[in-house]
Amino acid sequence: MRTKTGIRSPSFVGLAPSSEASARAKRANTARDTLPELNLRRALQRLGLRYKTNCQNLPGHPDIVFQYAKVAVFCDGDFWHGRNWSQLRAKLQRRFNAPYWTAKIAANRARDKITGRSLRQLGWCVVRLWETDIKRDPDAVAFQVKRLLRDRSQR
Repeated sequence: MRTKTGIRSPSFVGLAPSSEASARAKRANTARDTLPELNLRRALQRLGLRYKTNCQNLPGHPDIVFQYAKVAVFCDGDFWHGRNWSQLRAKLQRRFNAPYWTAKIAANRARDKITGRSLRQLGWCVVRLWETDIKRDPDAVAFQVKRLLRDRSQR
């Protein structure tokens, strides 16, 4: 199946879940309002920042949007978006359904690059944050976003 970006999604044909528990866990993942995203939004609110969420009219539907500064923030899951990709890819090669998961995450990473490029061409600043960084210290991450917004508004 091709997406709007033209990147082919891997097919599930011929693959089975490694276990019912893993299938349930993967189905429970959501595209919006994830725990890291909610934690970051709360931290941004504590800093007095106003934003929109899941902006449907922008490429990639950013998780958090500061329209006045043209900043689009994505809260990326470490697994789904391939943090430390070379290490993750090596681990996936030793797991169940390795070809599917390697292709799936590689397609997600390629889509992320296209989305970022599209937003930058429209004049947006793209910020990609990793879930573990947000979980570790959402206030510190929110402060980094605030500093970026301040710097962009001073231009």
